Amino acid sequence: MKAICVDDEELILLRTASLLKKTNKFDEVEPFTDVREALGYLDSSKVDIALLDIDMPEMGGLELAANMKQKCPGIKIIFLTGYSEYAVDAYAMHATGYLLKPVSYEKLLSEIEYALGTDAGSEGAGSAEPISPRVKVETFGFFNVLVDGKLVTFKRSKAKELLACLIDRRGQFISRKDLFYILWEDDDYDRAKQKYFDTIIRSLKDTLEEYGISDIYEAEPGMMRVVPEKIDCDLYRFLDKDKSVIESFRGEYMNSYSWASETEGFLFELKN
Repeated sequence: MKAICVDDEELILLRTASLLKKTNKFDEVEPFTDVREALGYLDSSKVDIALLDIDMPEMGGLELAANMKQKCPGIKIIFLTGYSEYAVDAYAMHATGYLLKPVSYEKLLSEIEYALGTDAGSEGAGSAEPISPRVKVETFGFFNVLVDGKLVTFKRSKAKELLACLIDRRGQFISRKDLFYILWEDDDYDRAKQKYFDTIIRSLKDTLEEYGISDIYEAEPGMMRVVPEKIDCDLYRFLDKDKSVIESFRGEYMNSYSWASETEGFLFELKN
C-alpha cells in the first residue's frame, strides 16, 4: 500500500512521514511540500491514504482533498490541523478522520487502522468482524448502552461516564491521564486518585464482562479505547451520513456530561 503526506512546513512533514513509516502499514510513504507535485504523483500512482495539512498557502487541504478524490476516488483522507474548528469542514469532505497537531504516534496509528478497516477492499479487511447487533449505544439525549435490547446497568456512575468518553473518542486510544482530567477536570492526578481510577476501570471491565460484551473494549499499557466496528451507535451513524439518524438529532448529546458539549456543538453545526 502507498501513503502520501502533504504539509508546507518541512519539519512537520518529515516527522509525519517518519510516523507513517513506523506503522509498518505501507510499502511506500511519499512526503510533499508542494501540492501540485502531490497531485501529479496521483496521475501515475494509486495511493491508499493521504495525510493533508488543512491550512496551506497555495492550496488548502480541503481543496486539495477534493482534487485528490477526483483523481483517485478510493483514497482515504486524514486531515492534520492545529485548529479543532476545521473538523466540521473535514467531515463535510467525507474525510476518514482528522488529527490535531502535534500528532502522536498512538493517535496516528489509531486513525490509520480505522481508515484501513473502513475499506472493504483493503488488506486484512476480509477478516474484520461485523458490527454486533447485540450492542447498541445511544448518545443523543442521555447516554445509554443496550445489549439485546436490554438496558445495561452500571454499578458505578463514573464507570458509565468512562465508557461514554471512550465512545465519544470514536476508537482512538486515550491515555489514562488524559481520561482522568476529562472525567475529574481540575483534580490532581495523585496516587490516591490513580488508585480510585483503577477501581473505576475495573468496574467498567466487570460490567462489560457481565453482559458478555468485553470485546468492545481494548487496552494497551496506559491507554484504552472502544472498538467502533463492534458497536451500533447513533453518533457513528450520524458521522457516516445516515440521514434518518441525522434527522433524529435534536441538539442534545450525552446530556449528563459537561465535557460532551464540544461534540454536541460539532454535531449541531454538521446538521445545520
